Amino acid sequence: QVHLVESGGGLMQAGGSLRLSCAASGFTFSRYAMAWFRQGPGKEREFVAAINWSDDSSYYSTAVEGRFTISRDNAKNSAYLQMNSLKPEDTAVYYCAADTEFLILTPDYDYWGQGTQVTVSS
Repeated sequence: QVHLVESGGGLMQAGGSLRLSCAASGFTFSRYAMAWFRQGPGKEREFVAAINWSDDSSYYSTAVEGRFTISRDNAKNSAYLQMNSLKPEDTAVYYCAADTEFLILTPDYDYWGQGTQVTVSS
């Protein structure tokens, strides 16, 4: 059974940093691209970042590029999202997702976690 469990969310002041983790189980993690999405209050779910399984290439939304870094550790079956220079508009529930394809921007990922709340105060 597939599980993706996010952790690391919380309340942070603007300008601060948080690191989200996504622990995966139930599939061959090293052969799956991983992504982070977020859904702010009253907003649709949006793509944040993705990292490929084959060469660790990554892609970011323009909203977070230069501030967020996605990474993975295949030995730990985990993906991460380092979030720096946080802004109030980064407030959202953050979800990790997995797919055999390296999908950019689209939410058509096979597996999803339950999400972790990130709140950034001004």
